[in-house]
Amino acid sequence: MKIRVCHIITKLELGGAQKNTLYTVSHLDPSKFETFLISGEEGILDNEASEKLGERAIFVREMKRSINPFFDLIALIKLTIVLKKIKPQIIHTHSSKAGILGRWAGFFAGVKVRIHTIHGFGFSPFHSLPVRWLFIFLERITSLVTTHFICVSENNLKEGIRLGIIKEGKAKIIRSGVEIEKFMNAKVEVEEKKKELGIPLDKKIIGMVACFKPQKAPLDFVRIARILKEKRDDLHFVMIGDGELRERIEEEIIRLGLEKNFSLLGWRKDVEEIFKIVDVFVLTSLWEGLPQVIPQAYASGVPMVVTDVDGNKEFVEDGIIGLTFKPHDLESASEKIAELVDRKDLREKFVMEGRDKLKEFEAEFMVKSQENLYIGLIGKV
Repeated sequence: MKIRVCHIITKLELGGAQKNTLYTVSHLDPSKFETFLISGEEGILDNEASEKLGERAIFVREMKRSINPFFDLIALIKLTIVLKKIKPQIIHTHSSKAGILGRWAGFFAGVKVRIHTIHGFGFSPFHSLPVRWLFIFLERITSLVTTHFICVSENNLKEGIRLGIIKEGKAKIIRSGVEIEKFMNAKVEVEEKKKELGIPLDKKIIGMVACFKPQKAPLDFVRIARILKEKRDDLHFVMIGDGELRERIEEEIIRLGLEKNFSLLGWRKDVEEIFKIVDVFVLTSLWEGLPQVIPQAYASGVPMVVTDVDGNKEFVEDGIIGLTFKPHDLESASEKIAELVDRKDLREKFVMEGRDKLKEFEAEFMVKSQENLYIGLIGKV
């Protein structure tokens, strides 16, 4: 008899957690598992989910990222009703809102195994103390109805244990999977791709891929570009992504006089091709799980300068696999980007070292690890 598994996520935007979830539900062994996916507010990957899963892709639009007691209660009730109808043996939740509402809905619906993946916590030292402790309290309470946790980074696992959210022995590290060969073997004519995107042919490309939200600090990337522009004229800056800070980013680019030095490409489905024209990848996040774009960049042969937070520093060892800087330290970031642009030997060394760490990030390995976990947990209930 097949094991019925239902994944629950807040929004199917074009982010790492969302792409991983969609990849998992469409690649679990169909001879062993029957998969469902519940998502909330509208996202760019909704149509893809419906194409892959048909009626097994279910949308509860009241489940939104922002806190709203009215919509949150309706979402909880609807999730519970849906789970009682489809009767999964396992629910597997992702992201903060779906993680909390989904696990409680699973508990109320009588689902025996309730798993939550921590792709990075929804709180950080950059939040106000009351907000931070509210989220920690909610996670602690919800952990009482959680069978098992998956963490994408050692740092998140240690932090979860320290904060009393995760109990020893109730969590497993499974890395955020990437289609390594797809990024490693992408074939691109650099000049043609630059022309297609309207990017100058004679400039080195500094790129960032991220959702435009406060966690990723995209405005820092724009301000780093300004610092570098004042010192040199051989760079062009590219951002792939979109989100709530899009308008502020556009305003900041104009305010700093960077219109000719910047390209905002929006969400793209050819990221593996665009990586082939990037010389240095940058990530300005304030906190993270372990973002997919890091192994993607190394698979593509792109060295990086990233903030030394959470899973970033777990993969990118400063001076060995890449260069790191403290969040909001724009001068340090600009200096390290310039150093990497100017030193071909360093770029080649970092890519070689980074590619040695890619095996545990294979998408197939991620799916197989989850299958083994599901079978093991079902055997205990």
